[in-house]
Amino acid sequence: MQLRFFTIPVVGGEAAADELNRFLGSQRILSVDRHLGQDGGTLLWAICVGYEAAGSATDTAAAPKRGKVDFREVLSEADFAIYAQLRTLRKELAEREGVPPYNLFTNEQLAAIVTRPATSLADLGEIQGIGAARIDKYGRTFLDALAAARATAAPAAAASPGEGGGSAP
Repeated sequence: MQLRFFTIPVVGGEAAADELNRFLGSQRILSVDRHLGQDGGTLLWAICVGYEAAGSATDTAAAPKRGKVDFREVLSEADFAIYAQLRTLRKELAEREGVPPYNLFTNEQLAAIVTRPATSLADLGEIQGIGAARIDKYGRTFLDALAAARATAAPAAAASPGEGGGSAP
C-alpha cells in the first residue's frame, strides 16, 4: 500500500479538492483518513489516502472474478512440480524485495508460464497481465528457472515408467 497526503483549505479549496477527486478516481483506494486541522490561521482538511498504484498489482481488477483455483488439480503432476518451483522462486524474490508475491506474478500467470510453455521473453509478454516492466525485471530469472526445472523433470519422467513396472525374470 502506498500513501498520498492532501491538504484542502476549508475556504477556497476547490482546486485542491478537484485534484483529490481526480486522484481518487484514478487509483484503487484502500483507505481514506481525514482530520480537520489548522495551519496558522487557515482551517483545512488533512487527508491521507492509502492506495494501490495502477500496475503495481496484477491489473486483473477489470477481469471477471473467478473462484480460487487449485492448481494441483488443474495441472499435470509434472507441470505442478515445476509450478511449485516457480512459486518458491517468486516467494524468495518477493521477500527479498519486501513486496507481496503477486506483485511479481500471479498464480495464474505462473501456471501459464509452465503450460504455454514460455521459452522467451516475448512468450512472457503474451500472457495476460505480464507487461514490459515485469519482463525486464523478472523475465530472464523465471525463464532460466523454468528451463532448469524442465531439464531436471525430463530425465525423471523418462526413468519413471520403468520403475516398479517390470516383472522379475
